[in-house]
Amino acid sequence: MSAPRCLALLLGLFVGAPSAHAGERDRLNDCRAMVERAARAQSSGTTPDETELQKCRQMIKEWTLRDSRMSVDEQGRPLR
Repeated sequence: MSAPRCLALLLGLFVGAPSAHAGERDRLNDCRAMVERAARAQSSGTTPDETELQKCRQMIKEWTLRDSRMSVDEQGRPLR
């Protein structure tokens, strides 16, 4: 394979590869940790960014409501 062709192939793979983003479950876990840290920080008088904290609380609330409507767990097994 010629060098320009190889370079074009590598460039195409690099550009076409999906970017690495945290999954929804990872973001939920991060938000839970943030809310817990905020609760501990409140007692010491320091508070994190209120808008981010509010977004995290909303995300946790939505996940709780969504999970309560699910009939299977993460592995696809019935809950009941």
